[in-house]
Amino acid sequence: MLSPIFVALFLVDNVYFRLAALFVFMIAALTDLADGYYARKYGIITGFGKFIDPLADKVLVSSAFISFVALGYVRGWMVAVIIGRELLITGLRSVAAYKGMVIAPTYWAKVKTFLQMTSLGIILVYINIDTVYAHWGESFTLVTRAQAEIGFDYLVGLTAAVTALTGLDYVIKHYSILKTVMK
Repeated sequence: MLSPIFVALFLVDNVYFRLAALFVFMIAALTDLADGYYARKYGIITGFGKFIDPLADKVLVSSAFISFVALGYVRGWMVAVIIGRELLITGLRSVAAYKGMVIAPTYWAKVKTFLQMTSLGIILVYINIDTVYAHWGESFTLVTRAQAEIGFDYLVGLTAAVTALTGLDYVIKHYSILKTVMK
């Protein structure tokens, strides 16, 4: 899991550490894509893989979004919606797995994951460009931080909305599993 390395590098206000964090994030995202692709292509899907792969994704996504909140690039309540949904659905999947059931990801859940990774990537690239310019003693003139934050609000807001709606979809479809836990 590269998430702790990403966070440790990203939170240091240094151009080289931030660029290394971007590199670590890209490696984590790309290896996750490759791992899933090859597992499906060659039929090497294990129970452990079904559990740990989505969990690793959620840890990476949550770590990155929390880091952005810590630096003031995104709003905490939006990240709370995203992480809250991820925890709820991970719990639902765990209960289902305990009962011998598998909750497969839906089309919209895949869209949600794409939006999360795209949002994270865009914000990471902006922060790195901004950090490089600051390192050179200049300001990033194409987009001001205030303009970027407005764009991030829309981007992360859309991501949070889709994330919440996919969570609601899972809860509605698998309410019977949740009922067994609430007794």
